[in-house]
Amino acid sequence: MTSVHHVILCTFPDVERATQCAQQLVEQQLAACVNLLPTITSIYAWEGRIDKAQEQLLLIKAPAVHYARIEAFIKQHHPYDVPEIIALSIERGLPDYLQWITRSCFVSAY
Repeated sequence: MTSVHHVILCTFPDVERATQCAQQLVEQQLAACVNLLPTITSIYAWEGRIDKAQEQLLLIKAPAVHYARIEAFIKQHHPYDVPEIIALSIERGLPDYLQWITRSCFVSAY
C-alpha cells in the first residue's frame, strides 16, 4: 500500500529561518500544517568530528506527491550544505485529518 501523506522532518539552526520556511510551505500550499518544535539538541557526526547544536525541528504534514517540491524548496532556502530532510509515510490517521491535509494543499498531476 502506498502512503498518500507524509510527515517530513527538517531541522533549522534558528527559529527565524524555521518559521519563514514553515510559513512559505503553507502559503504555497505545499504543506497543510507545519509544527515548529523549538530548541532541540542535535548531536551528530560531521566532517570527521562529533558536533552538538541547538536546532529547531519542523514537522511538515503534506501530500506525498509534494515531497519532491518540498525537498527542492528546502534545499534552495536552507543554510546547511546537507539539510536534514526525512519523509515518513503516514500509514494510519484520522480519516478526516488526512482528508484535510489533501484539501489544504494544491494537488495536481505533477
